[in-house]
Amino acid sequence: MLASDEMGGRGNGTEFLAKAGNYLAAEAKAIGLEPGGDDSTFFENFEVVGAKSANHSTLTVEVNGQRRVFRHGEEVEFGPYVGGRRSFTIDAVEFIGYGIQDPALGHDDFARTGLRGKAVAWFGGRGPAGATLTTIAVNEYVRPGAAAAAGVPMVIGLSPEGIRAEATGRTVAPRPRTSDIDFTTVGPLDGAPPTPLGVTVRQADAFYSFLLSASGVSFADLEARAKARAPLPHFTVKGAKLTVNLEADYAIVRSSASRNVVGLIRGSDPLLADTRLVLGAHYDHLVTGLEARPLDGIGPRPAAARANDTIYNGADDNGSGSVALLAIAKAMLAGPKPRRTVEFVWFAGEERGRLGSQYHADHGPSAERVVAMLNLDMIGRNENDDPGRSRTVNIIGSDRISTELHNLNEEANARLPEPLRLDYDHNGLLNVRLHYFGSDHYTYALKGIPVVFYNTGKHPDYHQVTDSADRIDYLKAALVTRLAYETAMRVANLDHPPVRDNRGVRVGKGRSGPIR
Repeated sequence: MLASDEMGGRGNGTEFLAKAGNYLAAEAKAIGLEPGGDDSTFFENFEVVGAKSANHSTLTVEVNGQRRVFRHGEEVEFGPYVGGRRSFTIDAVEFIGYGIQDPALGHDDFARTGLRGKAVAWFGGRGPAGATLTTIAVNEYVRPGAAAAAGVPMVIGLSPEGIRAEATGRTVAPRPRTSDIDFTTVGPLDGAPPTPLGVTVRQADAFYSFLLSASGVSFADLEARAKARAPLPHFTVKGAKLTVNLEADYAIVRSSASRNVVGLIRGSDPLLADTRLVLGAHYDHLVTGLEARPLDGIGPRPAAARANDTIYNGADDNGSGSVALLAIAKAMLAGPKPRRTVEFVWFAGEERGRLGSQYHADHGPSAERVVAMLNLDMIGRNENDDPGRSRTVNIIGSDRISTELHNLNEEANARLPEPLRLDYDHNGLLNVRLHYFGSDHYTYALKGIPVVFYNTGKHPDYHQVTDSADRIDYLKAALVTRLAYETAMRVANLDHPPVRDNRGVRVGKGRSGPIR
């Protein structure tokens, strides 16, 4: 039903997405879930706002009683959205070298202990000898999650082009705008700033020379080391205090209403019921009538694209994960109730940048109360239509924040009547498709919450009108759903939250071998 022509592609901002939401809410009620949305309904309503920004924020650096103000658009640059007007001070700053993670080199600048509550600064650039340009590019995505996992409230660094080969010309050119809006958000425009708050240094000499002036560390020496791709030191920046003044004027260009669907199973243990396990899947897809898109590197456009078919049914993406959530909820309700509360969330807005999960993560239970998030997105096909992967599922992100959660998933799989082959290739830092950053689990990882992303890979029907229900491997989807259920029950009944050891980017291994 969810992937039928009647649902019209479930495009964001359309009546078809609303119809799909009504269907899921009715199914959630029918199987016995408790409403978890607004006003005792299954719907969590939010507004999607696209806005222009005029940013007037400043960063004041104080070093041993000397003060200097660095202004947005001049010496430094904040993001276009900084929330409402507010000020805060950070009393400790750590310099963490290049600010990258590269498992192949055994290099992790975020592994330094004691970063929680501190600002971190780095140089970026090309990274140490041996780091590839791909590593540096991917770290633009890695850094926010690594900083969040380490409890860092603010990050300061040069973008990859910030360290120049030339002796002069250290100013970072602002990136050109290609949209009529500067940002999209689901939060109030006067809401809290993003965490971690990012600051890009545009005038490296002026900023770093002052910041490091009491540390006995020469900016010129660090810059020379960075240009030579030599190791950079890690150290506490002495005598430094940062005061951030956030101020921006916003003009709303467009807005639209949307909603998540939320259902609950209340925990049976009074000591654990106030904590939550979130199971999520996005139910939105693409707007009907769009021309078929290129295949994101998978291959040529499928010749089987149906004549006069303009409906993107989205059976695998993500009807498969949406239906799996219903099956997991039904199984949990049929057996002994989980000890902690389990929250089932069908997200809107994933295809527009994880908007529904962003709203729920910001406005639902606090990050301290959410012990883990399991995400199911595209679980009903074989990657690249390879029949050899008929019993393979990609496991992404499980080992980055909590080794214990990773092992719980491995244990659950090992005890299945038909264990799946767990493929961790897409979990690596240099996975070219950046799956770790591309679905709703990453919203939670940015808050330091342990995640598992279940996915069976892209195929020639991805984002095509041919992603239809007749092409789903229902047995495979059922096996992946069973694995997610077994892992969810283990987490929901665990007498403690999965330990957040934050060991960072690794390629997970099974219980038979070490996790690198």
